[in-house]
Amino acid sequence: MSMVKAAGYLDEKDAILKRLSRIEGQVRGLQRMVEDEAYCIDVLTQLGAVSSALDRVGLALLSEHTNHCVRDAVAGGGKQADEKVDELLAAVERFSRVR
Repeated sequence: MSMVKAAGYLDEKDAILKRLSRIEGQVRGLQRMVEDEAYCIDVLTQLGAVSSALDRVGLALLSEHTNHCVRDAVAGGGKQADEKVDELLAAVERFSRVR
């Protein structure tokens, strides 16, 4: 039986969606740049901007997860606290490995 987990970022959901929409627009702009055969360095500059924007979203999600899900579990203690801390460490490792 799988337990549905509430998202820890619900308070920031609108801001995260706004950021993701902006990133979506940046990616469409990148596609147009390639279609229009823009200068390589200009495309790479925009790729860096998109990558940085995604990093900021990822960091915001990690922060929300830590401040809500992990903090609540640690306050309760026990096995759930250990699991949430392990989950957080694994998420940070995955997030940092992508770089």
